[in-house]
Amino acid sequence: MNALARMTALLLMILVSLPAMAMTLEEAKAQLDDVKREGLVGEKPTGYLGVVRQGDNAKEIVETINQARRQEYVRIAEKHDIAVTKVESVAGKKAVEKTPQGQYVEIDGNWVKK
Repeated sequence: MNALARMTALLLMILVSLPAMAMTLEEAKAQLDDVKREGLVGEKPTGYLGVVRQGDNAKEIVETINQARRQEYVRIAEKHDIAVTKVESVAGKKAVEKTPQGQYVEIDGNWVKK
């Protein structure tokens, strides 16, 4: 096998072994309302989403949106020279309050239908 053939084979092996592309933030946002209505995802008082029960990419949606939320919380905290935990707490309180009836929120570590 010549060098070009070996390099091509190696490249193909690497490409095949790579995981599927992660969900984009836009894709996650587009699906968020649906998975919340379905009771798969809920708001936590920590300012982040949580998986209530598995299904319809719930975990991937939660991870993608939580990563974006974390980045925004850090940005806000740095801008106002406050702790990130303070921003998370305020955001979590607002998110739980704004959650519509019939959707899930986490209260004292338990998922509760609002």
